[in-house]
Amino acid sequence: MPKHKKNLASAYLGIILIWSTTPLGIVWSAQGVHYTFPLFARMAIGLAVSLLWLAFTRTRLPLDAQARRSYAIAGFSIWAAMLCTYWGARFIPSGMISVVFGLSPIMTGLFAWAWLREDAFSPLKIVGMLLGVGGLFLVFGGSLQLGGAAHWGIAAVLAAVVLQAWGLVAIKRVGADVPAVAQTAGALAVTVALSALSLALLGNWPAHMPTRAAAATLYLGVFGSVAGFSLYYFLIKHISTGRVALITLITPVTALFLGMLLNGERLTLGIAEGTAMILFGLALYEWGLVSKNGRRLRAARLSE
Repeated sequence: MPKHKKNLASAYLGIILIWSTTPLGIVWSAQGVHYTFPLFARMAIGLAVSLLWLAFTRTRLPLDAQARRSYAIAGFSIWAAMLCTYWGARFIPSGMISVVFGLSPIMTGLFAWAWLREDAFSPLKIVGMLLGVGGLFLVFGGSLQLGGAAHWGIAAVLAAVVLQAWGLVAIKRVGADVPAVAQTAGALAVTVALSALSLALLGNWPAHMPTRAAAATLYLGVFGSVAGFSLYYFLIKHISTGRVALITLITPVTALFLGMLLNGERLTLGIAEGTAMILFGLALYEWGLVSKNGRRLRAARLSE
């Protein structure tokens, strides 16, 4: 196998592994401490690693007005989405976090249609959206069987999905010409400041952090943040959107399996049915997106 294909395969498997384990890492990192502390620690570690990577690669960090606006939007959306996720993760199984985040492409498409006037609708994509929404209702119903405040946890993670999608489209709308690693570092700098504020106002600095929570936080800071973003940008640049989109169909299943295997999480029938409907809806949505892009590409070639 050629070297570049090996690199792509490694990156693809790497991001599946990272995205599959991140929800479980979030749940573990908040055990024994207030949820705002692992959020702050994760982002601080991620910022330190990204700054070291900037220095190692000698990548410039743009500080013009457009770049600063892009950092501010990205940093706020990451902080707000992760604050909702860490809060909600206290009430729901880790696998459910990945399932709800599977709706991100659909939510991003809606924001892109509203703000960027991108064509987000086709028969397949509309059916996919409706199935995703229907699956979400089933998941909500299934969460009631888990007891406690599980439905509030799912609502918080859904809010995180909306905030993340908003941030992605808002960054694209700004259109700053910033290298991916610089964008990550600038955004994390804003996120760290906001996370420190939320820790000071809502949480506390723990006198002791359990070993597993500390290890999970370190893992998320290095791999869940910096490495995950870097691999994602690398794949987007080198392979088709359709192949990247398949990751969002794989990781909810693997995250659910890991949650049950490593954390003793249980899956109700309603959640299982809702998960299947969400994944099927996402598959139809992505199929509609890829097929439409393919038709546009063929039409453009014929017109040349």
